[in-house]
Amino acid sequence: MDQETRDGRYPAATPYDAGRGPAAGRRGGAWLAGLLLVVPTAVVACRSADTDAVTPLPQLLAFLPWLLLPAGAALLLALFARRRLLVAWAVVVLALTGWFVRPYDTGLAEDPPGPAVARVEVLTANLEFGGATDELIAAIARERPGLVFVQECPAVCSEALASEVLRADYPYRSAVEAGGAAGSAILSRYPLAPATGVRSVLGMPAAHARVAGRPVDLQLAHPLPPVPEAVPDWRRELGLLRDRAAAAADRPLVMAGDFNATQDHAAFRDLLETGGLRDGALLAGASRTPSWPAALPRPLGAQIDHVLVSEDFSVRSARFLDLGGTDHRALLVTLELHDVR
Repeated sequence: MDQETRDGRYPAATPYDAGRGPAAGRRGGAWLAGLLLVVPTAVVACRSADTDAVTPLPQLLAFLPWLLLPAGAALLLALFARRRLLVAWAVVVLALTGWFVRPYDTGLAEDPPGPAVARVEVLTANLEFGGATDELIAAIARERPGLVFVQECPAVCSEALASEVLRADYPYRSAVEAGGAAGSAILSRYPLAPATGVRSVLGMPAAHARVAGRPVDLQLAHPLPPVPEAVPDWRRELGLLRDRAAAAADRPLVMAGDFNATQDHAAFRDLLETGGLRDGALLAGASRTPSWPAALPRPLGAQIDHVLVSEDFSVRSARFLDLGGTDHRALLVTLELHDVR
């Protein structure tokens, strides 16, 4: 022992002191792992309980797949910290999240429900206050869909669609003329008859179409987004769309637009189940392709734009299109209408 230690100037090292650094690091890792697991646990618990709960959970549910990242980081920290309970907690959260975001089987290989009588291409686009109007007009000319569902189409957008999209190509239209985000329109190559749309803050027009001589109901969807102050209205308007679909259970239905909801929202799943509808992108194998916000590179974002169809339709393909001037990607779905009634 050296002189300084004998004189008491410096205490002798102990095993506790020698291990203090690694032990403190493990304790810090354990605390951080627990913090990282709080949000994923709450969101996965809501998904498991089939509820959207209250703010901020409806907003977080839209990004459920990306909660795999903090949960995975928490597992690594829990392993470093050697905390068995934390490891088990992280594994359970990761397993449940992975189960909910797993790829679904597509419907492309299913036997058709009956003989096909028509092929119908459906395009839906949110123009963000009309900012992508020119891009949409170009997409319509390029893709030539049979039905076009347009959201956030104010007066300038409506006038452009009326003047630049040929009436000879789309002679039938149903629209809600309004400013800002409330304006909406359905353009159709097929004959349309008037129908009562869903009463909502943002325009949601409807129409009765004739496709290959058969009646098909059309409903544009654009419920309010689930921002904190509007969550009750968002849930109520998705419920109105659900009721609209259930009321049309005896005839073919296409419901398309910006639903402001993903398949991880209970209100959206209720719309699918109670309304007897299927998600076109999901059936085409694109269930997790993001449609918003378009500024983020794929696969970041959430899929809130959908084309939903009744069992009278099969889905042949689904493509998301980038349009400049809007924060949404457009969705183009190819359907086949079958004689099943």
